[in-house]
Amino acid sequence: MVVEAWRDYDPAVRALPGMRLGPLEPGGATAREDAERLHAAGARCVRLPEPVEVCAGAGPRSARALALVRELTGRAVAVEWTARCGDGCAGRGELGHLYPPQEVEGAAAGAARGWRAAYFPGKCVYRRGPGFVEVRDRRFGPLELFTIDEPPFVAAVGALRDGAAAGAVPEGVLAELEGARLVSRLGGRAWWLPVPVHRWPFGSYAL
Repeated sequence: MVVEAWRDYDPAVRALPGMRLGPLEPGGATAREDAERLHAAGARCVRLPEPVEVCAGAGPRSARALALVRELTGRAVAVEWTARCGDGCAGRGELGHLYPPQEVEGAAAGAARGWRAAYFPGKCVYRRGPGFVEVRDRRFGPLELFTIDEPPFVAAVGALRDGAAAGAVPEGVLAELEGARLVSRLGGRAWWLPVPVHRWPFGSYAL
């Protein structure tokens, strides 16, 4: 996927000489690698070239693009993108922790304004420790804390971050994670939704 990128998120600053990184094709095997390469190149604002389908029936290209939005969000990179939604899912809050789109096309048209108004960094994040995964989720109001420490679930988080095909994760494990709204089906695969945290912003007293 070829993207546009700049060294700053402010449009006025981006207009200055040397701020535009130009069209870039990160070329990583995963969205995580693409985000790492863009961030390392100095990108602080990235524009996706095409609308991204966010419904369950989205194709693999849109699924990969949405995973890139998740990974860039975790690195505090602003993302200019358009969401396309045919079933209204974009207005239900499940994706509200991702950097907000400039526009939502389709059944949830107009949802972009509410998405932007409700968004804040760290809305649904996770970190991995030795033998556990901790999730902090405020997408739906009150703070929900999840500590995942059972080996099959910890292994599933690793597999789901880059999307897992049906059968790659035990169905019982997948059902529990979906029930907690931490996993979504997209592009024929199951995807881990929380944003990775690279600098944990919460003190130990809050854990």
